[in-house]
Amino acid sequence: MPKRRKFSPEFKREAVAMTEVPGVTVRQVASDLDIGEGMLGRWRRELRQHGDKAYVGQGQARDEEVMRLKRELAKVKRERDFLKEAAAFFAKEPK
Repeated sequence: MPKRRKFSPEFKREAVAMTEVPGVTVRQVASDLDIGEGMLGRWRRELRQHGDKAYVGQGQARDEEVMRLKRELAKVKRERDFLKEAAAFFAKEPK
């Protein structure tokens, strides 16, 4: 069973905004973003009905994702630096 994808409120708003460009269809936007037309239509209805209170689901906000990636990058850099130091130490050690 494929894992269910989650989308941030910002992503949903941007996707809906793309459908409002003259000459662009919901089908085109859905295809470009690799999401279902029905899902995009549901996002459009929800935004029309609830305005700013739309999309209170569990999608991760872009800022949260960026912070998570920054933390992960910092951890990987620390690990890399440790391995560099260890490699240098063992390279100097006489045999």
